[in-house]
Amino acid sequence: QMLRPSHSHTAMTATVLLMTSTFLSGIIALVRGKYIAWLFGAGAQTDAYMAAFRLPDLMNNFLVGGAVSITFVTILNRYRERGEEIEGERLLSIVLNFVVIVLVLATIVLMFLAAPYIRWSTDGAFTAEQVALSARMTRIILPGQIFFFIGGVLGAPLLIRKQFLYSALTPIFYNLCIIAGGVLLGRRMGISSLAVGVLVGAFLGSFLLNAIGAAKVGVRYFPTIDLRHPGLRDWLKMTLPLMFGFSLPFLEPFFMNFYAAHGAGDITRLTNAKQLFSAPMAVLAQAAGVASLPFFTQLWAAGKRREFALGVADSVSRVVAMGLLASSIMAALAQPIVGLIFGGGRFTESDVQLTAIYFALYSLGLFLWSAQAIYARAFYAAGVTWLPMLSSTVVMAVSFLFYGWGYRWHGAAGLALASDVGIALQALALAVLLHMRRMVSLASIEFDELGRCFVAAVAGGVAAFGLKTGVVWVAVKFGHAAMAETRWADGTLLLVGTLIWLVVVDWVLKKMGSALPGVMRRRLGLQ
Repeated sequence: QMLRPSHSHTAMTATVLLMTSTFLSGIIALVRGKYIAWLFGAGAQTDAYMAAFRLPDLMNNFLVGGAVSITFVTILNRYRERGEEIEGERLLSIVLNFVVIVLVLATIVLMFLAAPYIRWSTDGAFTAEQVALSARMTRIILPGQIFFFIGGVLGAPLLIRKQFLYSALTPIFYNLCIIAGGVLLGRRMGISSLAVGVLVGAFLGSFLLNAIGAAKVGVRYFPTIDLRHPGLRDWLKMTLPLMFGFSLPFLEPFFMNFYAAHGAGDITRLTNAKQLFSAPMAVLAQAAGVASLPFFTQLWAAGKRREFALGVADSVSRVVAMGLLASSIMAALAQPIVGLIFGGGRFTESDVQLTAIYFALYSLGLFLWSAQAIYARAFYAAGVTWLPMLSSTVVMAVSFLFYGWGYRWHGAAGLALASDVGIALQALALAVLLHMRRMVSLASIEFDELGRCFVAAVAGGVAAFGLKTGVVWVAVKFGHAAMAETRWADGTLLLVGTLIWLVVVDWVLKKMGSALPGVMRRRLGLQ
């Protein structure tokens, strides 16, 4: 029943569905990354491709593509609670019609500004050929933001009905289309074929899927623009802070582009490391955040403040605990993970080693990315958007200094470490603000359990890293260093290292009296 489009989910089933979807999407995204790395390596072409996303992402942020589902879930839920669902859908149509016109005009203007923006955002480090290639791909990708916006608007009525299947399928379609673009058009268009796949993925994965879902639940469309509608003011009040506020998760790729453009292939290696890191982050944080938002919104609207606070604290405790454990194995086995996913073809062993370092550094902040995603949605569910965005903007301004210092201190690796420092500030600021406003108490976090998970994570990580280091040392000692760099060796190390990590973590958690092993066994049906 969970896979029926009309199924009304609970918080648990929605989380399971979205985590499963995010996991599958992450696997497909890694296949996509492997395909790109094998075919194009890490160099001028791939740096140009990664940079081509920056201007579309900027437009998406300013013109509310990323914020629309968050704010509409809260607003449409209010209309539904008052029995004014038709009026809520009329407001939805007004915003949709108005913003689509703005997006179309903005897309046309930004197409002309693509090349100057690429030169500026890479600090003049790109060659003329790279700028031209990146600008061409930027122009292909830009219209996709219109489809993302429409999909976000049409997806909101589905979320308040607790129907999550369409949201679950969106990233899967998107990633499959990018791969299909490369496979079908790669010989004719080169790396630009991937940009075509991005555009088609935005149309099919975001726009068409959510349009079908909205039509099936009977969402009405009104071909009108009424700038005096009272609901429009409420929507703008919630959305404008998200439009003009800057957050570190959004701006980090721009910081990375600005500094890493000076080293050939650094943008690609850092992006690959962040993409690999984003797969477990999306499973832990984004899936739980998207699933929990409608339920947090409902609790807050009903005045159930205690249940709201406990629900947020429980979600944060859960994702932080899992994030700590996942961080340890990701950092410990970074080299075989990166080698297995990206190694081969034009992606050299040197590229693998550097990407593994960046991936390990990113992994250290997994639990922080997970926590801040839940805390931010707690604010959004309460209809408070200006405060988290003001906080995020201040943190972003401070973090920019850390990125500069990090790059001067240790190049691209310093950028990955600066990311951890920045997201730590972001998560801490949101947690303190929620505590000060008496929305979610810091005392509600399960610190004892998190402490046990931290100790187990360190023990398991040390054991897995020790195995990997020992195997490589033995291979080098007996003249078989080349064998240790094969994909078969990476796969074997990853399998054995994971088993050792599981045994050590399970043993430490049990010895320390943690309930987590028993809970996980029951969830997996093992007891």
